Amino acid sequence: MSTPQTLAVPEGVAATRIETPRGSFAAHVARVDAPLGHVLLVPGWTGSKEDFTQLLPLLAQAGFDATAYDQRGQFETPGTADDDYALEALAADAGAVARAASGDPVHLLGHSFGGLVAQTAAAKRPERWRSLSLLCTGPGALGDSPTRPLRHLADALLTVPLLELHRIGERAADAPRPPEIAAFLERRFVANSPDSLRAMTLHLLEAPDRVAEVAATGLPVWVGYGELDDAWPLAAQADMAHRLGVEPTVLPGLGHSPGVEDPAALAAAWLPFLTAT
Repeated sequence: MSTPQTLAVPEGVAATRIETPRGSFAAHVARVDAPLGHVLLVPGWTGSKEDFTQLLPLLAQAGFDATAYDQRGQFETPGTADDDYALEALAADAGAVARAASGDPVHLLGHSFGGLVAQTAAAKRPERWRSLSLLCTGPGALGDSPTRPLRHLADALLTVPLLELHRIGERAADAPRPPEIAAFLERRFVANSPDSLRAMTLHLLEAPDRVAEVAATGLPVWVGYGELDDAWPLAAQADMAHRLGVEPTVLPGLGHSPGVEDPAALAAAWLPFLTAT
């Protein structure tokens, strides 16, 4: 679970909703005069737009408009049992948000599960994107493990209330959190649609490898991950980068959520790619 260090919304970042033909999406946005381009940031499993809030002003300072949004059924974007949570549908949501935010092709970044959505979006509609960036994500399913029992969680989501699941997870946390952060994490998790969260969990177990499809688009690609990332194996992420024809960017001392761990370090490592693309 990504854990913000602060809940303060920086100057120049606005909380808003983005209206699209596919629905209304909660977002944090930063805008500049005469932007060099627009960046769309897709959060991961159990994450939200807040995973990028502190990064947005750094992108704006470099000359980019930037939008981070809650995916369908995440936190402040409603989702129902009748919604379509297929990867292709979530990718279409990303395209709709991008089109509403900018009339030009957009730089697309996906973090963790959001990387699977971003790869699908790039493969299905490459003309909508100016570049693709993959942060702490992999070439397909993450899979089940004793330390990340996703199959058990997917089953539990059918019957166990979200609040109970969250509190079970928090009891296993390494260290206590500041009260305001703990309250936010609980509020965010409980606000998720159980159907959305279960669908995303199943995608982490079953998502196909789309690297060849992404490579065939010819889009400029950036791959980065923390040297302490504990989700997809580092070797698998490095191999994904090589299959996409790029060298991965390894972020020293960072783990699975660089956007909240050290947004300045992430911006410094990523912006040279954006400004050159």
